[in-house]
Amino acid sequence: MQPDQVPALSAHEREVYSWQLTVPGHGEAGQLALRGASVLVSRVGGLGSAVALELAAAGVGRLILAHAGDVQPSDLNRQLLMTHDSIGSPRIESVERRLKELNPRLETLCVAENIQADNVEKLVAECDLIVDCAPLFEERLLMNREAVRTQTPMVEAAMYELQAQLTTILPGMTPCLACITPHSPPAWKRRFPVFGAVSGSVGCMAAMEAIKVITGNGEPLAGRLLTYDLRDMSFRNLTIQRRPDCPVCGTTP
Repeated sequence: MQPDQVPALSAHEREVYSWQLTVPGHGEAGQLALRGASVLVSRVGGLGSAVALELAAAGVGRLILAHAGDVQPSDLNRQLLMTHDSIGSPRIESVERRLKELNPRLETLCVAENIQADNVEKLVAECDLIVDCAPLFEERLLMNREAVRTQTPMVEAAMYELQAQLTTILPGMTPCLACITPHSPPAWKRRFPVFGAVSGSVGCMAAMEAIKVITGNGEPLAGRLLTYDLRDMSFRNLTIQRRPDCPVCGTTP
């Protein structure tokens, strides 16, 4: 669809997004960019639920959501899109229901699978931007490889205990995940210590990174890694470099 054919915001949309429409540099053009965007969120758990919730609230038009399994009692300390009455039911059903309650205009493609080799290409092809929220590095590295191959921007967010980190990968311009973590740490497991407030904090910032990339308003963490520890509220913003010998995005033959 050509820019002059994009439907203007409705009166209802202007009211819903009235507070953010006045953010300098955003306005109706930025809101239309959000409405026209498709974002893939890989796992919609403690981290991804906060990302999806904030993107739906901000007016992103389409979310592709991938998460397998049923809701467990242990999900409820941090997975904001899961509810007690959904225990035993597919997580992705609770996710879709909660997001549509917030934003009935939202289009969703909900997949009751985690990212794996046989679906990553199809799911990335559906989106303009990825937010990587998977707990396992095998999933993250699959997403990273496909993001680099297709030149799809990817927001990379992670947390552990009271610590978190965040960067935005712009393929061909910034380091990719394999430049930072080329292999899955051997001792890493799916279950690890974390408070929901920690995953929520980095999830909200990851959503903001996605919004900045989509709208072009603001400076994303491209080539920078934000790390922080909420135990003492210490924050670091580190410059990171591409590795010429990176097996995914490197330039060395």
